[in-house]
Amino acid sequence: MARAFPGTAEEVRLPGARLLRTAAGYDLLAAGVGPALAAASTAAALTAAALAGRPYGLVVSAGIGGGFPPGAPLGSLVVADAITAADLGAETAEGFVPVTELGFGTVTHRPPRQLVRAVSEATGARTGTVLTVSTVTGTAARADALRARHPRALAEGMEGFGVAEAAAAHGVPVLEIRAVSNPVGPRDRAAWRIGEALAALTGGFGKLAPALESWNTYDDQ
Repeated sequence: MARAFPGTAEEVRLPGARLLRTAAGYDLLAAGVGPALAAASTAAALTAAALAGRPYGLVVSAGIGGGFPPGAPLGSLVVADAITAADLGAETAEGFVPVTELGFGTVTHRPPRQLVRAVSEATGARTGTVLTVSTVTGTAARADALRARHPRALAEGMEGFGVAEAAAAHGVPVLEIRAVSNPVGPRDRAAWRIGEALAALTGGFGKLAPALESWNTYDDQ
């Protein structure tokens, strides 16, 4: 990811996390795997920045993930207009019930609409729901169940909702971008294209800066 930004990067140590400060003025955080660690790492970075008197104006969760065919083919980019926790809730005799229907919690964060549009236009990313899961989908039945509950889902990952929760706690807007390395469905490691997905993600980030710099938070009020 750092290759997308020119110049050298300075390493900044945080409690339980590693952050790179680029010469271009962007901080890159290795947030870890899964929503819990991603939330904790992001919260540490947000808190450290706020205490230093330089709070962030935007948090971007970026990585590779599974794509729901045919909407998100291998190597494509997806930018989330909704970041949804797919399995945060309860299983009942009638089926899955999200925590919001149980009367508490949040299951979806919505990135700024104008920013999503600008990033999609700049990078060619497809726009839709990105699901956050704690267990990666590995069967056709699970993929079908997720699509039935979330018909606008284009991709799944393991960190976006955790990052979004931390950002929301600090009142900072959030964006999620995924490069598709594998189809969501039966687990087939031989079909994964991790290198291609990482290259697509790096290329997307190379086109991202103008969209971020031109975006005004007031556009999304």
